[in-house]
Amino acid sequence: MLFNSQIFILAFLPLALALYYLVADRHRARQVVLIAASLVFYAYWSVAALPLLVGLTLANWVFIQLYGRGGGRFWPWLGLALNFAVLGVFKYANFFASQVAALFGQTHRPWDIILPLGISFFVFQKISYLVDLTRGDRRIYGFLDFFTFVTFFPQLIAGPIVRHNEIVEQFAASPRRPEMWENLSRGAVLFVIGLVKKTGIADTMAAVCDPLFHSAAAGPLNGTEAWAAVSSFTLQIYYDFSGYSDMAIGLALMFGLRLPFNFDAPYRATSIRDFWRRWHITLSRILRDYLYIPLGGNRAGATRQAANVVVTMLLGGLWHGANWTFVAWGGLHGIALAVNGAWQRRGWPMPAPLGWALTLLFVMAAWVLFRSPSFAIAADMLGSMAGLHGWGSAKFDNLDVAAAAALAAIVGPTSQQFALGSLRPRRWLAVPAAVGLVYMLLLIGGRAQHEFIYFQF
Repeated sequence: MLFNSQIFILAFLPLALALYYLVADRHRARQVVLIAASLVFYAYWSVAALPLLVGLTLANWVFIQLYGRGGGRFWPWLGLALNFAVLGVFKYANFFASQVAALFGQTHRPWDIILPLGISFFVFQKISYLVDLTRGDRRIYGFLDFFTFVTFFPQLIAGPIVRHNEIVEQFAASPRRPEMWENLSRGAVLFVIGLVKKTGIADTMAAVCDPLFHSAAAGPLNGTEAWAAVSSFTLQIYYDFSGYSDMAIGLALMFGLRLPFNFDAPYRATSIRDFWRRWHITLSRILRDYLYIPLGGNRAGATRQAANVVVTMLLGGLWHGANWTFVAWGGLHGIALAVNGAWQRRGWPMPAPLGWALTLLFVMAAWVLFRSPSFAIAADMLGSMAGLHGWGSAKFDNLDVAAAAALAAIVGPTSQQFALGSLRPRRWLAVPAAVGLVYMLLLIGGRAQHEFIYFQF
């Protein structure tokens, strides 16, 4: 079920909210409603994948309970092994098997393994909690708390990646607090903003980007077409994923729960390090706290720090998908972060405008690898951007949307700042919000639906 679908907005969400607030004064009943709604939400995609989600969550909970009852650290480690095994089988088995077959000059016939939606996100949630237990965290949650934490539908499919200590304690608080109506209204406004980002901007940019990248698979584009393709994808992926995050955070707030922010205007970053403080913030924190720091972080000298950040980003790239282009994308960002760190240690100056321009150009060039299905297509695209295949011309539809989206991404306020901070609650604001929602619903009904990009991860 898509957030940007009529069935979700007009049926699922109103029913889930009504049932939730009907039992708002009963803690356990609220959680039962959330778990049931979340399982229905997930099963709408694939009933066949539901047993994996439920079974893996149940197995992890059992291991955690055994650990909490004095069973020793064996149980969290067993849980970690299980989670990595599940992720390895469902997401990477065919990829690694094909690499092994290629080493022996053979071709791997892909196994019929269906990638469960959101597996990288809900597995990482469990992994982060289990690692915290091995580090001495003694918070052992009950059945309903743990299942609600893992399955809560706003963040189940594509994040933000929520840690247990960021949300579980919130479950005990009744949503019928003095700020209930403000939470409902601000959450609804943030949801509508996210819907506009996804349906109004990201999907519009996809109509420009997708045909050009498909054409690139048949042969090199000219320079103008290549820049149009990469520029539109740069806007598409930002508004697609930040739109999902806005909708997730807004939905959670409507249920009286606060999720961590995931974006902070990344395209106005003045360095690559600044970019990763602003882009997919919850993943960046996971990679930092559970990979980069355990590898040694910046505690063992400049060379070791550079190696640590490159390894971290290589694995971060692999997390995004079972393709060497994702690994290369992560590796490029790792090298850029290492260079950024060396530059700062030497104390060399970098004017903010120049830093911003170089960062954005690097991010756009790296997006070519992220979007291309092969290195050959990525190389052709980068060559076209450099003018190696002539400049020619391109038909860039919806240039006004692209210009407005670029301006908002670079100089406008973030959606969270606007909806959760600067926007003052006023009754008359319900009118433009409702008009925007109705317009988006009509737009959704009049065009083919696009899944969120990060659903494939």
